[in-house]
Amino acid sequence: MKLKLPLPKSFACLLGLCLVSALATSAFAADPDESGFKPIFNGKNLEGWDGDPQHWSVKDDCIVGDTSTPMKENTFLIWRQGTVDDFELRCSYRITSNWGNSGIQIRSRDMGHWVVNGYQADIETGDKYTGGLYNENVRSLALRGQNVTVEKDGHITQHAPVGDPAELEKLIHVKDWNDYDVLAQGYHVILKINGHVMCDVTDEDTANHVRSGILALQLHVGEPMHIEFKDVRLKRLKLGDRKKVVMVAGTPSHGKGEHEFNAGSELLKKCLDANAPQVLTVVYHNGWPADPTAFDNADAIMLYMDGGGGHPVIQRNRLAEVDHLMKQGVGLICAHYAVEVQKDRGGPEFLNWIGGYFETFWSINPTWDMKHPILAKDHPITRGVKPFEIPDEWYYHMRFPEGMKGVTPILSAIPPDSTRNGGDDAHGGNPIVRAGKGNVEVLSWAFDRPDGGRGYGFTGGHYHHNWGNDDYRKMMLNAILWVAKADVPADGVESSVTPEDLKANLDTK
Repeated sequence: MKLKLPLPKSFACLLGLCLVSALATSAFAADPDESGFKPIFNGKNLEGWDGDPQHWSVKDDCIVGDTSTPMKENTFLIWRQGTVDDFELRCSYRITSNWGNSGIQIRSRDMGHWVVNGYQADIETGDKYTGGLYNENVRSLALRGQNVTVEKDGHITQHAPVGDPAELEKLIHVKDWNDYDVLAQGYHVILKINGHVMCDVTDEDTANHVRSGILALQLHVGEPMHIEFKDVRLKRLKLGDRKKVVMVAGTPSHGKGEHEFNAGSELLKKCLDANAPQVLTVVYHNGWPADPTAFDNADAIMLYMDGGGGHPVIQRNRLAEVDHLMKQGVGLICAHYAVEVQKDRGGPEFLNWIGGYFETFWSINPTWDMKHPILAKDHPITRGVKPFEIPDEWYYHMRFPEGMKGVTPILSAIPPDSTRNGGDDAHGGNPIVRAGKGNVEVLSWAFDRPDGGRGYGFTGGHYHHNWGNDDYRKMMLNAILWVAKADVPADGVESSVTPEDLKANLDTK
């Protein structure tokens, strides 16, 4: 059951109550505009959701939660297609049983076995908790009608209420449909039911507040209950205090330690989470996100995946989708095989988005020991990066715009002549490559787009263990910040990884 939160000593405090309450309400005024909202429940089945089938089902276009079969603990239906940070969620709910206790979990943690901890927008059949914000198994934050700040030390400061709890309760329909709106931006959460603000919480508790996590729906232990949810839709909001980086990790394709897209992306995220508070990073595993909102509030996207003719970006008309994002100024990073697209399908777009790409029968992909690197001077991506020598499947002789317009070589080197001796082949050689012995080749590059967006191409990343090299890794971390237009520290992003870190999340153990 929910923890009790003492009511303020008096709701009739100070003459300025009405003004402050109005300001709180105006932050989430009635807005019928549905622009930017996307459904995350298809109305047909629980695709994209995960819960105990004894208690969750779909009927008549609704998610149905039922506890006719007794439970020993609270259980949750978890949205598995993504996580949420800053967003607005809208849905409708109805409890048709005489007793009910439920809620909408936001920015929560998956504890396993369909158990979730974290913020909960409360729902019940009683007269106290619906419309309040609770923190499942941790702390109670606000009851209906309250406007509070949770201070850094966890102390709760009461402000002018958003309304009288009893009057707000009259606006909630019993055994009928209610529209629930949840707004979370920064550490500020506002809950609204049927168009009326129910509570307003600013959570500055540094030990407990969170900026991202999972969505879920709750069924509470107790008497048998029956609840329905419908029209569940999500709108992502731009982060106001940092940049958002969305990493898309490709599906497994190679042997142990090679093309470890999931593990590599998670490792980079871990380094950014620990050392770059100016960005918030999320990783989508195993291919293109099923989450229809995945890129809606992104400042930069990183693609670390297989490319070529099967490149996810050139499938299912995604070129148009990504082009729309690029025109909005979203940055793009492509690592390793992700820099390869087809000359006539993806090639022109990649020239516009990241300033270059791997073109078959023009570029080549040998494995070689990169020596005597040439690093760009006075570029944020190379801040604090010391020259490093490392073997990798370094692609080179990339296709760039005429005159390298907008392109800044970040890492260059002279490949061994032996790498140029391949016969004519889509990836292994051609007359122009063979004639270029002794030439300096660009292995990674930055691109300043004419529209103000940024791109970065990195041809390394074949061998997972290379992320253990501090400078190799720092160059990529710096690039991620630069492309997202976040501040790159004067000495670059400092980070460290352990052997255990490198073993984590591997596709092939």
